[in-house]
Amino acid sequence: MTITRTAAVLAVAGSAVAAILTTSSAAPRSAVGSGNPDPGQFKHPQDNPFFPLAPGLVTKLRGTDGAEKFVQTVKATTRTKTILGVETTVFRDVVRRPDGSLAEATDDWYAADNDGNVWYFGEDTATYDEQGNLESPAGSWEAGVDGAEAGIIMPADPQPGDASRMEFDKGNAEDQAWVVQRLPFVDTLGGRYDDIVRTFEWSRLEPKVISMKFYARGLGIVEERDVSAGDEHFWLVSSHR
Repeated sequence: MTITRTAAVLAVAGSAVAAILTTSSAAPRSAVGSGNPDPGQFKHPQDNPFFPLAPGLVTKLRGTDGAEKFVQTVKATTRTKTILGVETTVFRDVVRRPDGSLAEATDDWYAADNDGNVWYFGEDTATYDEQGNLESPAGSWEAGVDGAEAGIIMPADPQPGDASRMEFDKGNAEDQAWVVQRLPFVDTLGGRYDDIVRTFEWSRLEPKVISMKFYARGLGIVEERDVSAGDEHFWLVSSHR
């Protein structure tokens, strides 16, 4: 994996990211997750408490995107998918409208390496209109296909200033992130959660849109909201195994 300079990390996000730095406790100092990893890195995977992969965890979030309301259910399934010699865990992510109609359905593929970094190996996603018709599979990608590369979605020991490329499929999926803070707790519309990692995340394809996310130990994402050029806001309302 390669390390890039802070200036390069900022450049890919544009001026909007640089502006947000003035309110952050740490600027990105390095970026990791460039190039597909060696399968040998995954022979003895270690759990990552901020992005648990154990099958059975189900989290439910409510959210808004402008005037629209949604319910999102994310499940760590018992299914696996082998990608580039790595056995990944399949997560099922389903977003529905208040009337129950399907808005989006996605299978995401994650794997933890020997150090506890959680890698993102791709997704099979689709959006649907209110009549249930397929709108678009845009955003789907798989590491190793047409030059796409896996990335680190959560470092093993996330510290302020850590930056990573979360995914790379040129022109289709280019999300990046950096860890901004470690917090003792966060209060959301869904309640208070302890032991938090706060991140800023953005895409090279939409450099003005910046999302802030809060990851809680044992749960993963408990809140995410756009803080620049976007209107999405989701928060955890329940979880079970």
